[in-house]
Amino acid sequence: MTTIDPRVDPVTLTKLLMDIPSESQSEAAIADALERALRALAAAVPAVSVFRLGNTVCARTNGNVDKRIVLAGHIDTVPAANNIPHRMSGDGKIIHGLGAVDMKSGLAVYLNAFAELARDPRRTTELTFVGYEAEEIGDEYNGLRHLLERAPEWLEGDLALLGEPSGGIVEAGCQGTLRLRVDGHGTRAHSARSWLGENAAHNLAPVLTAVASYSPRSVTIDGCEYREGLNVVHLEAGVATNTIPDAAFALVNFRFAPDRSEAEALEHALEALGLAGQELGEIKNGVSYVVDDSAPGALPGLGQPGAQALVEAVGGKVRAKFGWTDVARFNTLGVPAVNFGPGDPGFAHRPDEQVPVADIVEVSRALKEFLTS
Repeated sequence: MTTIDPRVDPVTLTKLLMDIPSESQSEAAIADALERALRALAAAVPAVSVFRLGNTVCARTNGNVDKRIVLAGHIDTVPAANNIPHRMSGDGKIIHGLGAVDMKSGLAVYLNAFAELARDPRRTTELTFVGYEAEEIGDEYNGLRHLLERAPEWLEGDLALLGEPSGGIVEAGCQGTLRLRVDGHGTRAHSARSWLGENAAHNLAPVLTAVASYSPRSVTIDGCEYREGLNVVHLEAGVATNTIPDAAFALVNFRFAPDRSEAEALEHALEALGLAGQELGEIKNGVSYVVDDSAPGALPGLGQPGAQALVEAVGGKVRAKFGWTDVARFNTLGVPAVNFGPGDPGFAHRPDEQVPVADIVEVSRALKEFLTS
């Protein structure tokens, strides 16, 4: 049984959390440790309540302050790559290991801030802490999604922060993502008698050409520049080296700025691919399409007073979030949300995953300053 004290410094807490294995769908041990720690806190601070749904653990203060900040972070990691338990660099300035940046360090910063400020009279906002399961795998398992569906009151607030790695910079909103599967259809034949067949890959070619020639848009919202992109991310065709393929397909991913809705993104993508006016699943000119995945973006919400105060606390360092994150779920509740955590996201999921100690210290300082100012 692992015991953690959320009031220890966030660097030590990061190491403790990293050494609890928590691969997606195997988060029970870390969820148990979080629940024990938060229930112990609630026993000492009656204004704190605790809730658990599956392996998602939540806690919140219940005082008289008229605004609330949600501090959320996922507790799961990708599979280990001989990088657990943690280890320190020779100079002690960098923590190496699974979850260092994605996102045990962000989780530690948020948990520590909640535990310390729950009883601190300087706190200027009510706090909700959410440590949620299964972020790294399919959306149907995501703990934040389950909360949104079954206990949305635990996600309500005036502002939500997600501890995703952002290098200590506020990354505002997020782009939406749309993935289309475009199928080429044909008739199989021997390549020596190709006129007896119809090449599915050739039928798919106009779509690939359209993607290759696409000019993406950039748009600035709340001072953040979002850069869209349309790309083939997977491509398959072929039966044998002497055979005309009767089937081919491409997965096309459109990353769209948060000023587009999902419907608008789909309409734009189909027009760009030369598929406008074609019904879902309809074969036309040897090609059909289906929507393989879709998720909305989230507007940055930096015009909100709470978000402005956070930007000030980090010295004005802010940029757009290009990738999709769970801030979009808060957007559906009308809660502005940003990503704010320690570490370089470029190290996420790598065997050499790492986070600088200085990043953890600075993000913790800025967060506590924001929550008590």
